[in-house]
Amino acid sequence: MTATALVLFMTLPGLALFYGGLVRSKNVLSILAMCMGITGLVTLLWFIAGYSLSFNGSSPFYGDLSQAFFNGIKPGSVGAGYYWISDSVWAMFQLTFAIITPALIFGATAERMKFISVLVFTAIWMFAVYFPLAHMVWSVKGFMCGTLNPDAGIKAIDFAGGTVVHMSSGWSALVLCLILGPRLGFGKEPMPPHSMVLCMVGTGMLFVGWFGFNAGSALGADAIASNAFCTTMLAAAIAGLVWAVVEWLLKGKPSVLGFCSGIVAGLVVITPACGFVTASGAVIIGIAAGIIPFLAVTYLKKLIGYDDALDTFGVHGVGGTLGAIMTGILASADANPVVAGLKDGLLANQLKAVAVTIVLSVVATTIIAFLVKFTIGLRPSAETESGGLDIAEHGEEGYLLD
Repeated sequence: MTATALVLFMTLPGLALFYGGLVRSKNVLSILAMCMGITGLVTLLWFIAGYSLSFNGSSPFYGDLSQAFFNGIKPGSVGAGYYWISDSVWAMFQLTFAIITPALIFGATAERMKFISVLVFTAIWMFAVYFPLAHMVWSVKGFMCGTLNPDAGIKAIDFAGGTVVHMSSGWSALVLCLILGPRLGFGKEPMPPHSMVLCMVGTGMLFVGWFGFNAGSALGADAIASNAFCTTMLAAAIAGLVWAVVEWLLKGKPSVLGFCSGIVAGLVVITPACGFVTASGAVIIGIAAGIIPFLAVTYLKKLIGYDDALDTFGVHGVGGTLGAIMTGILASADANPVVAGLKDGLLANQLKAVAVTIVLSVVATTIIAFLVKFTIGLRPSAETESGGLDIAEHGEEGYLLD
């Protein structure tokens, strides 16, 4: 229950403040509303069918509806999570992962996507991308669940969501922002964050909440959980320092945004590996996380010219992919005995899982985005976008000046 509360804390208020501080003041409430709206919507979908589709059924690719509407989920029953925890707590723990994943996507489309379109896209995307990925990677019958399914087609490992959460949201974010197009004035006028204070506070909340995300994924206060806690701390803190130092060397100053971005990148990259690598492996991951996502955010985005407003792809897409691959390289039986039986061919399996995740995320997002675009539309009017989404879409302002 503690880990579940911490993961929810990552979205509300962590991600809401992290993203909210990075947009312009006229759009801060649109970010907060997006996080709260997605929390409610995904919770409802999870209760109706999402949990059952993610963790039930004999298919390696998609679940069934045997536990739709939480049929059979009782607080006094155990075993749904394959361990000792209450079925109700297991379902809620996994719900918090399902909540934050689509919320991450819309950092890339911040300040220029209609609220109703965010909700409609999310509803379809959960059934097309998240539920099948969660089933393939974490279900006992999953196609890519190397730790639980001896007959898995791809014997990959993902401790806390490198493919399911970060790669799926990051690659979907890239596709969606390309289809949506850049913000009005992108590349022609400055669009600085309106509050780095809020961004830093949100980063700190994400950092704290992430211990529930990663260490909680051990599903028990044991040696695996303690190792995941240790590796998460090492990777995130070191990545924050490395990102800022690289920025200092190349740009002349270490920014607060650089520290924040590096910390989040470190958290992202260590996520699939945290329960499978040693402390030394976490340090290596932290250094890589501070360099490679930085290069993606600073140079790749400019080279290609896409408007990933809050760097969702650079941090979560690139970082999640990097983490999945490094897990295949650095996973050690010294950190987790389950690795001993999977080490042969692990890197190849990780690469296959990466490929499946990218293809599913990109293809599904492309179809969903165009479906929404040609029905209800993705973007507000130019007048609404220029004036800000807060007043036009929510009838409120984040800041009232006397």
